Amino acid sequence: MTCDGGTTVEFALPTIGEGVYEAELVRWLVKPGDMVKRGQVLLEVMTDKATMEVPSPFAGTVKALKAEPGQTVKVGQVLLDYDGAGQPSAVPAAVHARGANSVSSLPTDGGQGTNGPMTTPTPGYVKAAPSVRQMARKLGIDLTSVSGSGPEGRILVEDLTRYLRPSGGREVLTERQPPRLDVGRPGTRIKLVGLRRRIAEHMAHSARMIAHYSYVDECDVTELVRLRNSLKETFARSGIKLTYLPFLVKAAVAALKEVPLVNASLDEEAEEIVLHDGYHIGIAVATPGGLIVPVIRDADRKDVSAIAREIDRLSNEARAGRSRREDLRGGTFTLTSVGNIGGLISTPVINHPEVGILGIGKVVRRPVYDEAGQIRPADLVYLSFSFDHRVVDGAIGATFGNAVVKQLRNPAAMLLTEKL
Repeated sequence: MTCDGGTTVEFALPTIGEGVYEAELVRWLVKPGDMVKRGQVLLEVMTDKATMEVPSPFAGTVKALKAEPGQTVKVGQVLLDYDGAGQPSAVPAAVHARGANSVSSLPTDGGQGTNGPMTTPTPGYVKAAPSVRQMARKLGIDLTSVSGSGPEGRILVEDLTRYLRPSGGREVLTERQPPRLDVGRPGTRIKLVGLRRRIAEHMAHSARMIAHYSYVDECDVTELVRLRNSLKETFARSGIKLTYLPFLVKAAVAALKEVPLVNASLDEEAEEIVLHDGYHIGIAVATPGGLIVPVIRDADRKDVSAIAREIDRLSNEARAGRSRREDLRGGTFTLTSVGNIGGLISTPVINHPEVGILGIGKVVRRPVYDEAGQIRPADLVYLSFSFDHRVVDGAIGATFGNAVVKQLRNPAAMLLTEKL
């Protein structure tokens, strides 16, 4: 910060993480003329689809905003001017992160910095991720009345559940429910900023760079449905919510080992196909702000129960806006499911620079013919694959699809290493 005429002080974007030098300004939470106190959140920024809050290290009156929502701002760039009458002219250069979605520019030297003694946060200010604030607004919950269970009293999405009651026909919200999607309002405009812009840029880049083609197959998962239903209570006693997705992750990993060309990426600059020896599976998660893809690391080294726990953790953190940057990078293959909403078939866009993605439809019960020509009931699912035709030809794609189907038809084999 620098002083101008003894009263006007500039506030610059502080350090927001190791190796992070710029971010997108998502939105301002103050405006010119606002009185600001220490600890009050000034703005939200986004890096790698992780949203962070930037609190104020000063007390004063905002005079001018120097950046617009949607603009890329660099660390050290001036973001606003404020009236610094009676305020020191500098703050420490170093800052520290509070979790994955807030940035602190308060002194870290035991409460004493060059900006004077550190004061307590503004009464009424609460620590919560932007997605939690948005959910609280939609549910009509005053965050100042909520007790946070996160680090340093941060309010988590699960903390909101204690303030809802099943009375008057009102729905009880739990973290197990699908997120409330923002489907828009007629006659309005939505600025393409933040997560939505990141998604748009990433998908457009993928469609522009990758020669997509789709492959759909039908899979009889009757045994998988029976196995999962028989194990749900056993897993639940260990604190694990068992869905079909962990089995699909295991099936995909086994198929990737059988067909390594699908566990690859194309290095366009070097003109090389890179076949990966790690199996890091991305799981598309719908959040209130849009779709993000956290990654299950080393999925080949995890059993079904460990994968189920990891899916639960990654999904909950994504929906609460608490995804870590490292959880959003390095995937080698992605799974996305529309079945929980009700769709049968999709044509998913590949998560660049990967070369394949699997879309999972709804499990439906249909009559089928068995090998003896007799009709029997069966649980079926459609598997929708998209491949990068620059790397994966049709025959390779079909071979991979067959490998996934083979695994899903014999789900008990996936439990051979289970240790509940």
